[in-house]
Amino acid sequence: MGFYSGWIMHLLFLVLVYLAAVLVVAAGGVYISRQRRSRLSTSSKKVLSAPPGVATRPPDTTQPTIEVDLKPGQIEGSAFDASPKTEEKEAPKSLSAGLSRTRGVIGAALSRMKLRGGLSEEFWSELEETLILGDLGLEISRDLTSKTRDAFRQTGLNSSVEAIDLLRRQMLADLVGKDRSLGLLGEAPNLILLVGVNGVGKTTTIGKLANYLANNGSSVILAAGDTFRAAASEQLEQWANAAEVEIVKGNSGGDPASVIFDAASRAKAIGADVVIADTAGRLQTSSNLMGELAKIHRVAQKAPGTLSEVLLVIDATTGQNGLSQAKSFSDAAHTTGVVLTKLDGSAKGGIAFAIERELGIPIKFVGTGEKIGDLVPFDPETFVDEVCG
Repeated sequence: MGFYSGWIMHLLFLVLVYLAAVLVVAAGGVYISRQRRSRLSTSSKKVLSAPPGVATRPPDTTQPTIEVDLKPGQIEGSAFDASPKTEEKEAPKSLSAGLSRTRGVIGAALSRMKLRGGLSEEFWSELEETLILGDLGLEISRDLTSKTRDAFRQTGLNSSVEAIDLLRRQMLADLVGKDRSLGLLGEAPNLILLVGVNGVGKTTTIGKLANYLANNGSSVILAAGDTFRAAASEQLEQWANAAEVEIVKGNSGGDPASVIFDAASRAKAIGADVVIADTAGRLQTSSNLMGELAKIHRVAQKAPGTLSEVLLVIDATTGQNGLSQAKSFSDAAHTTGVVLTKLDGSAKGGIAFAIERELGIPIKFVGTGEKIGDLVPFDPETFVDEVCG
């Protein structure tokens, strides 16, 4: 009995030790689990500090569905936007700004002449010379001086200020009364041809004119009719992109009249309002090139729509040479209007008066700078005011 009693007691002791060990392990597991849950809970509530200057926002636990309205050209799921960027457009330079150099020559001289008291032969001689220096031409300068002098004598006055004012009135009378609007009232598309010698700025003017018309509500297509000059169509395409208008191009060295006809057909098909066609620059003394220009004019008349305008582009810095250009191009292409470019770079803006006076062709637009918006309608009153100081 003593042996069995000792063995039983030993067995009970082992059972109690085992149970105690199990309880210790279980209690440790519970403690570790609670500590882990506590750390996880604290970690989930931790907010990372944002770098200085970067705003933070509280976490949104609702997780709503987000709808993205993609812009044209934007790739879904990406911030990349391939659509054209709309930049804030600068205000175009005014006609007054474009005439700053001319004002510095003619206007400054006339302003000094106003300071004189009585008039003499020297005054009238100086007036004529000033007009000649402003590139009005010898005959026009003499005629204006003579008419102003005759009108002044009838006033019975002896004031230099009054004499200059009479000159202003005489110049304005010669410029007013002409239709300077673009004739875009025919059957659409209305076709505008731009012609001129090399280097006067035809391609640039086309881009500016396209921008001007587009901003005034017209849908425009450009025709790259200069198929001979290297990179002419690429240059025009850049202006088309800047003005956000369509362009029709042909093969290098191809028939320019065909390109213009195709552009008119394209405009007719899509309902565009205006086609502005570039042509290769040519010297007015080249009979072959001027004959080709006459052909382009004939084809343009047969193209879909209406040939509404043939605008001669003249560089204001060329002075009186621009007058001979105007005469030749008017005969070959039946010029309906003039665009005077680079006026801001010339002190001889008087060529505008000479063109209108000699040829009777109205100046419709003036280039006043290098930006796409620097093309403004010609205003006779502003022109005369600036020229006469």
